[in-house]
Amino acid sequence: MQSAPTIDLNADLGESYGNWRIGDDAGMLSVVTSANIACGFHAGDPLTLARACALAAERGVTIGAQVGYNHLPGFGRWRIDMPTPELTADVIYQIGALDGLARVAGTRVAYVKPHGALYNTAAVDERQAQAVVDAVAAYDSSLPILGLPDSVLLRCAEAAGLRTIREAFADRAYRRTGRLVARHKPGAFITDDDAVAARVVRLVREGVVTTRTGREVAIEADSVCLHSDTPGAVDKAYAVRTALENAGVVLAPVVPPPALG
Repeated sequence: MQSAPTIDLNADLGESYGNWRIGDDAGMLSVVTSANIACGFHAGDPLTLARACALAAERGVTIGAQVGYNHLPGFGRWRIDMPTPELTADVIYQIGALDGLARVAGTRVAYVKPHGALYNTAAVDERQAQAVVDAVAAYDSSLPILGLPDSVLLRCAEAAGLRTIREAFADRAYRRTGRLVARHKPGAFITDDDAVAARVVRLVREGVVTTRTGREVAIEADSVCLHSDTPGAVDKAYAVRTALENAGVVLAPVVPPPALG
């Protein structure tokens, strides 16, 4: 008898800064199994991050460090051609900061995911990908790295002996190469809740998504990202989770939430 498919649901959280409110962390933490929590460089003030870690720990959600370029005005979405030593040091700094807050909450960082422009750059740029991998390996070589399937980042991580987690996106349009349609392009986001839920079920059960041009592309994923900063994000997340459960998919974090000890 074939076992039921299992998938992790993740979201980017902890992105508010002072009076600048981004997303609904509490609402999303009722849906997801893993939380990519900002580390203060692209978003997130210390109190916001501490509260996100505490709430994730309380709800049994695994915490990942979402590391990015040190650029709050651009929300980490502007590519920066950083020298390798500086980028590696920045990533180590961010992991350590969030790990400290997570430990105070009774848990710890369990994986690392680049954010925004760093995520997209490390997917194709070997030098920056290696800088991220070197940082993770130096901080804790047991930490997996989450990224796009068959990306330069995951290939570098595998070569360094790190565990990798393949990620797909619930509401982002795909190109036939398996890469995402750029945010500024028409049709980059799928806004209909039912359509998003149906494509995630198909992705998990069949391993395929339909591209913006109507072609099918194979995508192997261990985790699906639910955006938390788009209109109606929590409702869309609930629609995805409900559809997966109704389809017999088991929802579980790809890395179980670690406890201190």
